[in-house]
Amino acid sequence: MEISGIITAIIVGLIIGALGRLIVPGKQHLPIWLTLLLGIVAAFVGGWIASLFTGFWLFVLIVQVLVAAGIVYLADGMYSKNNTSTA
Repeated sequence: MEISGIITAIIVGLIIGALGRLIVPGKQHLPIWLTLLLGIVAAFVGGWIASLFTGFWLFVLIVQVLVAAGIVYLADGMYSKNNTSTA
């Protein structure tokens, strides 16, 4: 992957993280910086998963957003559990 592809993936990952956060119902306890970081991870993981099936950009985007929503949901559960136990 070239540097321009990595930079593009990071920018798209930031957007995907925000979209993933919007999909998860209820109030999230994650800070926005963590949501965006998880979106970057989801962009890479979702892109890899989608590339196993097809390279169609819309399918890749949908898989990336769904992966981001799943990661945000799981991370929010762990994050809120850790924060309430120390309070």
